[in-house]
Amino acid sequence: MKTVEELTSFYYSSLYKSLEKFEEKRKKLRFKIIFVLFIIFWNMVIVYFFFFYNKANNTDFLTFFLVAFFILSSFLFKYFKRDYRNEFKEKIIKPLIKELDPNLNYSANLHIQKKDFINSLLFEKPDKFNGNDFILGQIDSTKIQFSDVHAQKRYKDSKGRTKYLTLFQGLFIIADFNKNFQGRTIILPDFAQNAFGDFIGSWLQSKNQAREELVKMDNPDFEKEFVVYSNDQIEARYILSHSLMENLLKFKKKTKHDISISFVQNNIYLAINYDKDLFEPTVFKSLLNEEITKEYIETLVLALSIVEQLKLNERLWSRKEPINS
Repeated sequence: MKTVEELTSFYYSSLYKSLEKFEEKRKKLRFKIIFVLFIIFWNMVIVYFFFFYNKANNTDFLTFFLVAFFILSSFLFKYFKRDYRNEFKEKIIKPLIKELDPNLNYSANLHIQKKDFINSLLFEKPDKFNGNDFILGQIDSTKIQFSDVHAQKRYKDSKGRTKYLTLFQGLFIIADFNKNFQGRTIILPDFAQNAFGDFIGSWLQSKNQAREELVKMDNPDFEKEFVVYSNDQIEARYILSHSLMENLLKFKKKTKHDISISFVQNNIYLAINYDKDLFEPTVFKSLLNEEITKEYIETLVLALSIVEQLKLNERLWSRKEPINS
């Protein structure tokens, strides 16, 4: 697998000319979107002032027009961006992934299956589930797959209106784990302990009725960052060896984002929270911006680095049955 430096070198040596062409397309697309929305906005303003401004309930009409404009804007933005987005992913993102590892398969419009997301036990069952940028392959003897995911839960607000709450948005990764196990172990960001301290935080963690039994680990640094739940205390400690806890801490530091991890049915699931759709071409920022390039490359390398970082490919001695109590 290529390093960030090697992939960056490939990006600038082999893809930069294509990117310069996309930058011209981006500028034209940006102008087109702004121009069309400007025309639509002023037409809606004229209609409102001529026909609805003096109505008794003009505030309701104004709200309706503003909501309609934002909905229409969102639709047109996605419509105008579609071809540009698809071509960008085919000519820029796909070659990057193949350069990273030729055995990886990429599909811009597919994503992790909903059932796999649910099987991770990291989040509630979502009512809306979508994503893109699905990558599937094998690193050494470890099968891995990941994609962008946006999972949402439906609820009713105080006025009875249907709304959606984001359960998770970011990079969702599934990989083989190098130890056999029967139970379920869930590792979540430790917001309670960070917010309320060790004593109160631990008490709040133990009162989480939606989770399995709280597992206290003997690594203070790990305990500060994560809270562990499992239906098998012995197996949880078998899975979370000292070296794995250290490696998870290093991986968390590398991501610079909140991560949730679970060990279910001999798989490891990782959810890295980004709160945005990754690998998307920008419209209102230059594609030649080095920070954007850096994020594409580092995110791809990061996703695959879990195999090496967590030593998932070391199976010679670790692939064995756990000790039962």
